[in-house]
Amino acid sequence: MQFTKMHGLGNDYVYVNCFSETVGNPEELAVVVSERHFGIGSDGLILICPSDIADVKMRMFNADGSEAQMCGNGIRCVAKYVYDHNLARTETEFSIPGLGTFPSLLQIETLRGVLTVGLDTDGNDTVSRVCVNMGQPIMATAQIPVAVSSETVIDQELSIEGQTLSMTCVSMGNPHAVFFCENLDTIELAHTGLLIEHHDLFPERVNAHFVKVVGPNEFIMQTWERGSGITLACGTGACACAVAGVLTGRCQRQVTACLPGGDLELYWCEQDNCVYMTGPATEVFSGYWPEKM
Repeated sequence: MQFTKMHGLGNDYVYVNCFSETVGNPEELAVVVSERHFGIGSDGLILICPSDIADVKMRMFNADGSEAQMCGNGIRCVAKYVYDHNLARTETEFSIPGLGTFPSLLQIETLRGVLTVGLDTDGNDTVSRVCVNMGQPIMATAQIPVAVSSETVIDQELSIEGQTLSMTCVSMGNPHAVFFCENLDTIELAHTGLLIEHHDLFPERVNAHFVKVVGPNEFIMQTWERGSGITLACGTGACACAVAGVLTGRCQRQVTACLPGGDLELYWCEQDNCVYMTGPATEVFSGYWPEKM
């Protein structure tokens, strides 16, 4: 089976072109290829598949084999792969209210729905930067889901082993719990993140993000992803943190998220209520995995 290793700000996945390859058991394959000592090493597996309603379809599996609705860094890499490998190309411009225009766009089917991405290319006609319309954020607790009686969770307290954290919950097609902190060094990410992921409040588990606001247009974040653990970047999580920053009055609608793997530009557009995420995508190498699943 041919594969390609790609990453968005260090959030790395194994990508398989299912226009030419067949993957019968992606849940099991995700586990074995993600193993960093005995496999290829990644945060999960992403399949690039034919679609009846878009240019391509993206299926994303975490390192534990569970399928997720969306991956913001992953969809940027899918867009780059599709364009650079000539699976689909258009000359239609992608215009974003209040943000500008990208010279080319693609439509990508996900479990979140069909998302539109804008592409910037370099002098070699390869994609260097991708902007994704991540859709409208979801704050209703029943849809995230969060097992609370209130309709939303905005700046509510959550106690974890005696530590009280301020929590805001947002879905970007997948569930996120955002915690604003004065000092990120006080957070034991591997321990606290795992506890939050499996907390009784979250029937479908949750991605946990810890955020320090630098100013109204910038924040620093650290992430524990459900099913994968600590990752260098989380695109949907960065979007959720940006929305949480606006909801709590900490940030403006256009903001830079500083993640361990690099920066993402985020814009929660008041005109259409959609969150736009812009960042790089990188192809690392291609190879051959000997076992088909």
